[in-house]
Amino acid sequence: MPDISIIIPTLNEEAGIVTFLSELQSLRSQCELILVDGSSDDATVRLATPLVDDVISSARGRAIQMNSGAAMASKPVLLFLHSDTTLPDDAIKQIQDAIKNGHCWGRFDIHLVGKARLLSLVAWLMNQRSRWTGIATGDQAIFVVKEVFDQVGGYADIALMEDIDLSAKLKTVRKPYCIQNKVKSSGRRWLSFGVLKTICLMWWLRLRFFFGADPTQLEEHYRKGLFWKD
Repeated sequence: MPDISIIIPTLNEEAGIVTFLSELQSLRSQCELILVDGSSDDATVRLATPLVDDVISSARGRAIQMNSGAAMASKPVLLFLHSDTTLPDDAIKQIQDAIKNGHCWGRFDIHLVGKARLLSLVAWLMNQRSRWTGIATGDQAIFVVKEVFDQVGGYADIALMEDIDLSAKLKTVRKPYCIQNKVKSSGRRWLSFGVLKTICLMWWLRLRFFFGADPTQLEEHYRKGLFWKD
């Protein structure tokens, strides 16, 4: 059964990084934990260092950070995990079984954690859309055979939609394997600007990305919750 490199991009996550990494300690006999920090100006690196196998300092940018982690990974399978996402108990076995059965990449269903009832609907729509389109988001904990990741060129060096771009490239190799067991991910992004507004904003940004809009500009709109430049 293949071992797995878990690659964790971080930026100023000191508030939750110890709790997050503590939950991964039981996996270290099967997995290596690689934290790739994008120049945090808080205590993220200091707090994380005893709890991971390797800490990499990288230029800021999720795509850049995850590519840096993948380049250093020593295991044959990569799992990209956001620091506000919790794996289900059998996550590693599910991934190993998928690879053993001939799949080269995939993702998990998602449950969004938060008080707003609409988050359940958002998660359901994300899971259904992913099955229909074969596109995965970073929140869904994408896993991929390292050889295939390298074959498609890894993450594109863009400010936003790097997960969409990677999924599209991996789809040309094989359809994703969809694990129904759910990762739990923070709904903070959806709550920051309001759930309904964020749903509309994300679909609008995806549409603009599809028609060739500059990802750097889209990232600014995403960060500020804007449909157009202010």
